[in-house]
This record gives sequence, structure tokens and C-alpha cells, in this order.
Amino acid sequence: MKLILLGAPGAGKGTQAEIISEKFSIPTISTGNIIRAALKEGTEMGLKAKAYIDKGELVPDEVVIGIIKERLSESDCQGGFILDGFPRTIPQAKALDTMGIAIDAALSIEVMDSEIVKRMSGRRVCEKCGASYHTEYKKPAVEGVCNTCGGKLVIRKDDEPETVLNRLNVYHEQTEPLKDYYKAQEKLLIVEGQDDVADTTALVLKALSEI
Repeated sequence: MKLILLGAPGAGKGTQAEIISEKFSIPTISTGNIIRAALKEGTEMGLKAKAYIDKGELVPDEVVIGIIKERLSESDCQGGFILDGFPRTIPQAKALDTMGIAIDAALSIEVMDSEIVKRMSGRRVCEKCGASYHTEYKKPAVEGVCNTCGGKLVIRKDDEPETVLNRLNVYHEQTEPLKDYYKAQEKLLIVEGQDDVADTTALVLKALSEI
């Protein structure tokens, strides 16, 4: 199975990627992870990426696509893979097609923006041990205090409502058009994200069984 995962930040696709990866024994290819791996291994594309990163610039599409191509040629991808975080734009999707990578499906996990803001802005992280909590779904025994180490619970910059809304705007502008792109290819699957992870997983597996 060759799958693309779509969904706004905070929609829970990372968790579903882990579950799908384990169930079908296929690797999850995360753009950020493979760029870091390419940098560490010093591959040709990794070195090209490093030149941009060292200057504080975004890695351009052609270099990201080259790194993706390198990764997908490895043996563990021969039985399939999950692309998480790529493609992010229509030009990247077209480049993937040009590479001859035949995708079986693009799975979009749909969650309303208001729910995503609620989920992410309610997250709290221990500044000492990194344990994660939520003001509604996973409350600590004592408000603002980590159950594990007694450290102070803080809201990360990425989880502040303004930051979350900005990330959602970027998603809607740049990445959401991919839904129409893959719908035109009759490869789009849509799953409504549920409050309970297990309920979302059940819907995801049902959708994938129909490929």
C-alpha cells in the first residue's frame, strides 16, 4: 500500500500514521525526519539541503523531492509506504507523479478548525520532563503541576491559539487543494476525525480496506 496522509495540523494524522505503519508493516516517511537523516548521512541531496539550512532558508522543492526519491528507493519501501508531510502543495504532488511514484490513495483526516484550536491550545507540557497533558482530556492531579516529576506545566509556542490559526491558514491555502487534485484521480479517501483515537482508527481502517 502506497499512501499519502493529509490533514490539518492537530488533526491526529501522526497517530494514525503510526497505527497504519504497524498494522501493514510499511514505513512512515516524514519529510522532516528524512531530511535530518539525509543531513546526518551526508547524501548528495542531504548536502544540498544543508547549504540552504545553514543559511536559514527553506529547502526548495527540487531538493526535498530529491531526498524523497532517495528514501523511496530503499528496500523497506518496496512493499509500500506512508507519506506524511509530503506533498504539501500541488507542484510537489505533480513532481511525485513525474517521478513515476504510483500512489494507491490519499487519506484526508478531517477535523473542524475550532476543534483543532481547542485540542492544541489545551495542551500543556512539563518544562522539566516533557510529559504531556491537556486541560480537558488529560488533566494533571494538581493544576499546572506534572504528575511525574512535579515540574511546571507550560503551553508551547506552537500550541498558542494565534500560532495554531496561522498554521491552519497555511494548510488551507497550500495543502488543502491537494484534496481536489487526488479526487480528480479518484484516489481521495475522507475520514471524519473523532474525539476518541480508537474511533478514528476504526474509520481509517475501514476506508483503507476499500482500496
